Amino acid sequence: MDNTQVNRNWYVLYTRPRSEFKVERSLRVKGIDVFLPVKKTIRQWSDRKKIITSPLFTSYIFIHTDEKERLLSLEDKLIIRCLCDGRKPAVVPEWQIESLKMMLQRDIEPKIFEGLVSGDKIQITSGSLKGVNGIIIKKENSNQLAVSIELINRTVTVHLSDEISFTKI
Repeated sequence: MDNTQVNRNWYVLYTRPRSEFKVERSLRVKGIDVFLPVKKTIRQWSDRKKIITSPLFTSYIFIHTDEKERLLSLEDKLIIRCLCDGRKPAVVPEWQIESLKMMLQRDIEPKIFEGLVSGDKIQITSGSLKGVNGIIIKKENSNQLAVSIELINRTVTVHLSDEISFTKI
């Protein structure tokens, strides 16, 4: 692993409303590693249906950068700020981003909750979500998997079918 990878962390940028896609494009042009989680929904009009792609977390975008690139990204007029923990830029753990990416690659409709969900931390060991780490929760007589991005206080959940197996971590 080279030195540039060692000092890279995941940060959260807070954007102006409805600017997430513009910010993503702008940062990619600057060569910054960006992750904008999206969801697809079907919208029905009187004459047609259309698939709409929208940000999973409104006004939030993730960057995987070193300090120099993080500061460069903040020069964009559509970015309001980088989320901080005290006086330091807050870092999102790598496993949370990777689990969210893996969850969104599956053909399962995610639901978003504000606030943290407590419960056992698990890793899915079989099925379409194999390899995803998250928190198991009980809701309406079914099991659901929750992946929390704690820094922005958001949780994404998907329904777990009975054939999925998991182990506590």
